Formats: sequence, structure tokens, C-alpha cells
Amino acid sequence: MPPRDTAAPRMADILSALGLLTRLPLPDHAPRGAEAAWAWPLAGAVVGLIGAAAAWLALTVGAGPGAAAAAALVAQALTTGGLHEDGLSDTADGLLGGRTRERRLEIMKDSRIGSFGALALILVTLARWSALAALCAGGPFAAVLVAAGALSRVPMAAIMAALPNARDTGLSRLTGRPAGATVALAACLALALALILTGWQALPAALIAALLCAGLARAARSRIGGQTGDILGASQQIAEATLLSLLK
Repeated sequence: MPPRDTAAPRMADILSALGLLTRLPLPDHAPRGAEAAWAWPLAGAVVGLIGAAAAWLALTVGAGPGAAAAAALVAQALTTGGLHEDGLSDTADGLLGGRTRERRLEIMKDSRIGSFGALALILVTLARWSALAALCAGGPFAAVLVAAGALSRVPMAAIMAALPNARDTGLSRLTGRPAGATVALAACLALALALILTGWQALPAALIAALLCAGLARAARSRIGGQTGDILGASQQIAEATLLSLLK
């Protein structure tokens, strides 16, 4: 098991977070892996802001709420390279499709998508789209997108800290495991931003999202013995779909 990262936060960690979680062009920097997990919500907020800009542009040129919601989701997927969506589909295929721990991990590593993965991707994306479409029809879609983007990156850090790596290779293993203080800072930053943008409703919404992600973590511990990058990506998608549905 790799040691937990305990180095103090640095401003350069924001670049590390963006470099890990997005495909945005960035200046040269030294990535710090899990030490930068406190800044993952800030990277999520940037992704949410890009999605909000795409939705605003679509509405400005006369598109309907549904098309604006789709534009936001496309912009976010392009910004992240579909990183979390890929994790969601692989997680569903692996956890639901394999009979043994080894077979589940093998399925999750396979680049092909199966029936469980396709269904999970369709249903979760549909949930995100329908919630966004309702917000784009007259709600504070920009504030909600940024808040959900920030909050939905916290379960990734929490699960990475709480569970051991399920395999000896992969992105999660290479990134390391954040310390508890790093996760706590990430949670405080995300919640503070969400409270400013969406008010006190952020508290129960964040709690519900956390409970759902805790259920995913428990399933991962039981079925594959820990977490992988796919599990972390799935937690982000589940949390974001929940938050978009609950925040108004």
C-alpha cells in the first residue's frame, strides 16, 4: 500500500488538480498526485463553469432548455475527456457483471463497454440532462453547475483515502492516497463554495450524495477489495447527478 500523502497544500496543487481531472492546456508544473486532492473541488468548479458557459451560449442563440443542457454536458465531457463517464460504465460492468474479484477487475480494465455499463451511462446521463434542462428553463443553472462540480469531486478523494487500492497498477495507484486532513480541506472548500452559490440547500443535497457514494464504496470494498480509478469516476457521476437533481 502506498503511503498517504501528507504534504502541506500549495497553490500549484490547483494546476495539478486541473492536469489530472481535465484536458485543459496548462503551463508546466510538477504534479503532486493525491497531495493535490484538496484542490479537486476547484477543478470540478472550473468544469462546471465551462458547462454553464456552454449552456448560457446555447440559450443566448435561441436554443431550448433541453439543447442548452445537452451543450453543458458535452462541454463538460470534452473538458474532462469523458474520464468520469468512462469510470461509471466500467464500474457498472465490473461490479455487476463478474462472478469473482479477479474477473470483475478484468472486466473493469477492458476498454469495451457492456450492457450494464451502457445502461448505467445512459441512465445517469439522462438524470443529469433532465435536471439541467429543468434548471435551464428558468433556474440558477450556472450556480448549480459550479456547486455540483465542486461537491462531486469530494467523494473521489474520500473513497481514495478510505479504501485500499484494489489492484497494484492503474491511475489510482499511481496517484497515491490523500491524508484525512487533505480530504477534510477538500470537503470544506467544496461545501463553502456550494453554500455561497446555492444556500443552505447544499447541506442536505451533499449529505444524500455522500450516502449514495458511501454505498458505492461499500460495494467496491465487498466485490473487488478496494477502489480503482473507475470507482472514483463513478462516484463523481453519481454525486453530480444527485446534486443536479436536488439543488434548485
